Amino acid sequence: MAGVSVEIMERNNLTGEDVDWLVPHQANLRIIDATAERMGLSKDKVMINIQKYGNTTAGTIPLCIWEWEDKLKKGDNVIISAFGGGFTWGAIYLKWAY
Repeated sequence: MAGVSVEIMERNNLTGEDVDWLVPHQANLRIIDATAERMGLSKDKVMINIQKYGNTTAGTIPLCIWEWEDKLKKGDNVIISAFGGGFTWGAIYLKWAY
C-alpha cells in the first residue's frame, strides 16, 4: 500500500501536506503506519478503525469513510489505498465533493 500510495501522490504532484486524508485498507496497523510514514502524513490525517472492527476485508474502506464522514470537507484531497488476496493492490486520489 505504501508504494502505490506514494506513486499516486507523485503522479498528481502531491506532497504529504497536500493530502488531507488517507483511507487505508484496515488489515494491519503496522502496514497502515508504514504507509502514512512513507507518504509523509501525520497520524491525524489517517482514518483508522481497525481497533473497533478488525480486518473487515472488502468492507474496510466503505466502513471507514462512513465512520469518519463528518470530518471530511468539500475539496479535501483524499487517497484511498488497499490490497487484497492474489497480490492485488491499488490506490485512488479524489477530491471530496460534498
